[in-house]
Amino acid sequence: MDRSASGGPVVSEAAVDRTRLVARSRRLNVATLGYNSLEGVVAIVAGLAAGSVALLGFGIDSGIELSASVVALWRLSADADAARRVEVEQASHRIIGVLFLALAGYVAYEAGAALWRREEPRESLVGIALAAASVVIMPLLARAKRRVGIELGSRALTSEARQTSLCAYLSAILLGGLVLNAWLGWWWADPVAALAMVPIIAREGVDGLQGQPTCTDGCH
Repeated sequence: MDRSASGGPVVSEAAVDRTRLVARSRRLNVATLGYNSLEGVVAIVAGLAAGSVALLGFGIDSGIELSASVVALWRLSADADAARRVEVEQASHRIIGVLFLALAGYVAYEAGAALWRREEPRESLVGIALAAASVVIMPLLARAKRRVGIELGSRALTSEARQTSLCAYLSAILLGGLVLNAWLGWWWADPVAALAMVPIIAREGVDGLQGQPTCTDGCH
């Protein structure tokens, strides 16, 4: 190990930058954990009050998002050890892939069941406010997390950021469905839009299960 004139180890600028990126990524994932916890509780309570399958599904999606953020934090905890980093990167990328597939399955089931049963939920102003807040907050978190994931060369972290982006899309779908149901009585708008998201979510899951461990120049 190189040492400075005072005898202490020399820490490269690249190592310092990586440490800062890891700390930033950790803060972003903790923020996601906090928001998704609040989002999930509010969505489930509002969904039960309004009889809304869409809101209940959104609350369960928040739980899946929580799991993905925990996996991302596990990945970050191994970043300092280069050998362990690769091992954890592969495992966490696959776990996030499984979470994507779980989300796709749940959205498909809930949307299909809502259409089959012709469920017409009551309007929910709390649900509309929650979805509107998530449409604003989740894209900001997703962009910031994706940027850090790219700089760290981590497919696992960029995959988790894409899951946050999908949460933003689902928020927009939920908002549209709740508003159309409240104003026009179009109960079917939300499940139809949600079904359109399923192939996109499932593709992310399949990509994650392929387990490509890292990306050096950028993650798409």
